[in-house]
Amino acid sequence: MPERSKEQGTGFIAGRFGEFPARWGQGLQDLQDQFTRITRSPFGPSEEEVRANLAGEASADAAIALHDAELALRHDGETPPPAIARDLTAAAFFDVDNTMVQGASIVHFARGLATRKYFKTSDLVDMAWKQVKFRVTGKESHSDMASGKEKALSFIAGRPTAELAALGEEIYDEIIADKIWPGTRALAQMHLDAGQQVWLVTATPVELAQVIAKRLGLTGALGTVAESEDGVFTGRLVGDILHGLGKAHAVRTLAIREGLNLKRCTAYSDSHNDVPMLSLVGTAVAINPDADLREVAKNRGWEIRDFRTGRKAAKVGVPTALALGAAGGAAAAVLSRKREAKAS
Repeated sequence: MPERSKEQGTGFIAGRFGEFPARWGQGLQDLQDQFTRITRSPFGPSEEEVRANLAGEASADAAIALHDAELALRHDGETPPPAIARDLTAAAFFDVDNTMVQGASIVHFARGLATRKYFKTSDLVDMAWKQVKFRVTGKESHSDMASGKEKALSFIAGRPTAELAALGEEIYDEIIADKIWPGTRALAQMHLDAGQQVWLVTATPVELAQVIAKRLGLTGALGTVAESEDGVFTGRLVGDILHGLGKAHAVRTLAIREGLNLKRCTAYSDSHNDVPMLSLVGTAVAINPDADLREVAKNRGWEIRDFRTGRKAAKVGVPTALALGAAGGAAAAVLSRKREAKAS
């Protein structure tokens, strides 16, 4: 893996009228103070855009930290996987809900928590109903998101972060493992086999998203970051739910830290809300798309794959993600062999 950029450096806050410079790595309070000053400019980003940027930055930080911790554990005791020629500048980014997992992952986790008496059945029904509304309309209600965020934060406030991760492990095995789309899982494996990093990108809490990534053998996960102190959740979010522009900023930030070339990267999603993330990369693929995303994909020549029925996926756009991944892996393998020949 290429050397990551320094913890403190200059970045940008994306807004309606362009990008504003910002300095990262100064601590959460310093960043929030800095963003407050930026939003006072009449041409600066809105508060919503600032929260999305902060959520993306925090998500990238957490994803890298969790990934590094996983690597440390493997080095301590686990048998390392067989060596694969690595493609250092390409990666794949997968949305989770209805893209990698059938249904909403947070609802599946809530089901498991309800059986353990963490949630009331009425709360679970409410969450499920909001997901049904979203799937029917294709649009997320701000009031639904706000109330869902409030309930989730009230649940985790005061609980150890390790407890949420442990519950996530149990619930994944009980419920979510059987809800992984085989077709999407195969696409992720294709990128892994090509030596590329594979990241999940989701509004689900990063601790739970990391469980899914770990179980699938992926590189890691970008998810919503809840603030914690001394290993205990405070009941506040860092920025906001990782959503829309936040996902795009998280992917962009991770790409900078990991030395990725976004033009060589691929992104997958089912939702029109993820168009900002899909538009960042060289290859965008609509998986089980909602009506709005299907229309965007057709207009932009993006590939479309639908695993919800037995029909063959519509394949729009050349080269396909499959060809791109294979080409990238082949190039990496050739480069690796040349290096080995020189060394010998």
